[in-house]
Amino acid sequence: MKVKVLGSSHEVGRSGFLVNGNGTNFLLDYGVLFGKRNMPPQYPLHVKPKDVDSVIITHAHLDHSGNVPSLYVSGNTNVYATPPTFDLSQLLIEDMLKIEKSFQQFDLPAVNNMMRNAKEVGYRQKITRGNASFELRESGHVLGGSAVLVESEKKRLFYTSDFNPRGSHMLREADVDIGDIDLLIIESTYSQTEQVPRKKAEEGLIEFAYEVIDQKGVLFIPSFSVERSQEIACVLKNAKFKHKVIMDGMALKVNEIMFRHPEYLKDPKLFADSINEIIPIRNHHERKRSLEEPCVVISPAGMLVGGNAVYYLQHLAFNNKNGIALVSYQGEGTQGRKLLDTGKVSTRGRDMKALAQVKQFEFSGHGDKNDLFEFVKNVKGNPKVLTVHGDSDSCIKFAEEIKEKIGFDAYSPDANEIIKV
Repeated sequence: MKVKVLGSSHEVGRSGFLVNGNGTNFLLDYGVLFGKRNMPPQYPLHVKPKDVDSVIITHAHLDHSGNVPSLYVSGNTNVYATPPTFDLSQLLIEDMLKIEKSFQQFDLPAVNNMMRNAKEVGYRQKITRGNASFELRESGHVLGGSAVLVESEKKRLFYTSDFNPRGSHMLREADVDIGDIDLLIIESTYSQTEQVPRKKAEEGLIEFAYEVIDQKGVLFIPSFSVERSQEIACVLKNAKFKHKVIMDGMALKVNEIMFRHPEYLKDPKLFADSINEIIPIRNHHERKRSLEEPCVVISPAGMLVGGNAVYYLQHLAFNNKNGIALVSYQGEGTQGRKLLDTGKVSTRGRDMKALAQVKQFEFSGHGDKNDLFEFVKNVKGNPKVLTVHGDSDSCIKFAEEIKEKIGFDAYSPDANEIIKV
């Protein structure tokens, strides 16, 4: 078995791995890495569609799915994923095209062609193509999200993609009962970080919400539209939060998709109760009126880049009665990171000091250092380990620690590198 690293080497973004099992080629993910403002996205290394027997999308986030349609400008190979992954991928990719159409290597017809070649697959359903097979395993990261187990020539590869062994209010724990492995490709996103226990983060957020409401303010929670917005709604519902909660933007479309796939949720009733109690904002008039009384606002985008979050930020940041709770990762160069680091908001071409109280709470959908080590420690066999999907320091240090503490042959591969097992 051979693996060619196409992306997510020493970086978070543009994931892609081409696995060759005795002549059968599986492409595991094919994502994008967004550049800074007005800069084109970056893509994994190029693959010819005719050289791919099957494409497997682990989950809908654009750093894993966003470049898959480029293979369907002229190609027609099968693409496999869970039903919710297809629904969410199509939603996110089409939204990406609206926002960054001039930068993309494909247009809507390629997305439609991808969907015509879509083959829905469930967890633990073994798919054989040529001389190799694969099955998807629950990843605990996002609705319908998967890790991938590939088998060929009596060799077994496990690709975690993004995963959260602990799961969440909405998602079950990751399914890591995988037997002996010869090659492990593992994410390194938070491999050097111990996250605040989820219970503590939830309690802190609820306390902050009551504090802001008590002073007659509005708590704004910018959140990723897929998973994080819904998770925050579940956290509020679980804590029996009594005040008005509104939700805006693409999160509302994601809610509809989630309602269509209850079997992929850990607690469909909690999800349904949470979403049915929020007040959806469908237009600008409702948006404006919603801020006239104390409430909690959940709206994409999670990093305050685009979306209706920009409206809420401009209207809420300059009143000290209000609060802003950052519950998503804040990337370099984003408005969210600027607010966190400097306390300032860009408005009308200049930076102004935010008067609203700003707090950050850890609600990551990824496993942290302890989760990742616990998982690797329990992997059976004596696998070669590739550490990917993290900044360069995280990937390199994680590999060194695995080698030193567990004894596996681990390292952080470069893009274009071919690994044999």
